[in-house]
Amino acid sequence: MSERIKVYHTVALPDPVRLARYERSPELGPRLLFFSGGTALKEFSRRLVRYTHNSIHIITPFDSGGSSAELRRAFNMIAVGDVRNRLMALSERLPGADSAIFDLFAYRLPKDEPQEELHKRLLALRDGRDPRIAAVDDPMRKLIRNHLRFFTECMKDDFDLRGASIGNLILAGGYFNYGRHIDPVIYLFSKLVDVKGTVRPVSSANLHLAAEMEDGSYVVGQHMLTGKETAPIASPIKRMFLTRDMHPEGAPEPSEVHIRQKVSDLISKAEIICYPIGSFYTSLIANLLPKGVGECVSRNECPKIYIPNSAPDPEQKGMSLSGCVRVLLDTLSRSCEHECARDQLLNFMLVDTKRGQYPMPLDLAKIQRFGIEVIDADLVDDENPPYLDSNKVLAHLLSIV
Repeated sequence: MSERIKVYHTVALPDPVRLARYERSPELGPRLLFFSGGTALKEFSRRLVRYTHNSIHIITPFDSGGSSAELRRAFNMIAVGDVRNRLMALSERLPGADSAIFDLFAYRLPKDEPQEELHKRLLALRDGRDPRIAAVDDPMRKLIRNHLRFFTECMKDDFDLRGASIGNLILAGGYFNYGRHIDPVIYLFSKLVDVKGTVRPVSSANLHLAAEMEDGSYVVGQHMLTGKETAPIASPIKRMFLTRDMHPEGAPEPSEVHIRQKVSDLISKAEIICYPIGSFYTSLIANLLPKGVGECVSRNECPKIYIPNSAPDPEQKGMSLSGCVRVLLDTLSRSCEHECARDQLLNFMLVDTKRGQYPMPLDLAKIQRFGIEVIDADLVDDENPPYLDSNKVLAHLLSIV
C-alpha cells in the first residue's frame, strides 16, 4: 500500500528549466485545473497545450446569451457554446493542418437572411452539399452530418436560426442523440479533433444565473450581467445564485444542485487549481455555486491560485480587489459540506500591480491577512496593456506545480 507524505520546496518564478521539461514532453505535463467559461482563456488554452496535454477545464453551462440562448429556450438544455470554444482551443492545430473542422465549428449562419433561406443553408450542411461540410474528412463528416440530422429532426418551426453557431448545433444534435447527456458528445469530439486536455461542464442541470443587487433588485440571466449584450449593471451584486426560472414574476427562487462524481474526481486529481481571469461572477463564481465544489477543492492538498482580472470588468462594480477575494472564499465555503480553513481553498494570488488596472483599492495587506501569498510579477502584455500575457502567466503557473 502506498504512503502519502507532504513535501515542501522552494520554486523559482518563472523556472525556465521546468518549462523546458514540460515543453519537451507535454503528454506527461501537469494536471492544471481551471474553473472558467467564456473566451477569456481562449488564447491561453491554445498556448497551454505546448506544455501539457493533461489540463482540466471545468466550464460554466449557464450562459443565456447569443446562440446558446435560443437553444436553451427551445430545448431546455444547458449552454454548450463555452464547451465548444474550449474544445477547439485545446485541439492542437498544427501549422499547415487541415482547418476545415475548425472553420465549420466557428461558422455562424447570417443574421440578416429570412428564416427560409437559413433553413436551406442548414439542410445543405446536413446533406453534405455545402462546401464547408464537404471539406471535412471522414469519419468526422459523417458524424457531423448525423448530429445535424438529429438536430433538424428535433428543431421546431419557430426555432430562430439567425446568427446560430453551427458548432453549437452540432453539439446539440449529439446531445439529443445520446439521450440528453453531454459527456459522451464531448468525449467523442475530443477524440476526433485531438483535444489536448479534459473539458467538462460543472453541472448538467438546466439552470440560470440570478443575482440579488445591492439596491434590492434582481437580475436573471448571464447575458444580463456581463455588460456585453446589455448595458452594464447599475448596482453592485450582493449575491449570486442558481435558479430554474428564467422569467420569474417576482424574486427568483434559488435552486440547489450538487456536482457530479465525474467532476469531483477531476478536482481531486488536479496538481494545481486555478481561479483564472474572466467575467468575475458569470464565468468564475458561477462555476463555484454548485454544492460540493468547495468541499472537493478543500480535500485536494495541491496549490490553489487566483488570477484576478487586470483590466476593468463591469461585473466587479463597487468591488475592491480584497472584496473579490472575499467573495471567492465565501462562495467556496458555502459549497463545502464541512467548515473549511481558508488555506484549504486559496493559497496564492498572481498579480502585476505595476501595469494592471485592478479594482481599487488593492488592499494587498488585507489579502495577505487572509493567509494568501501575493505574487506580484511582470505579467501584463507589453503590446496590449493592461491585459495579461498568456506566456508570462503560464510560465508562473507551470513553475508552481
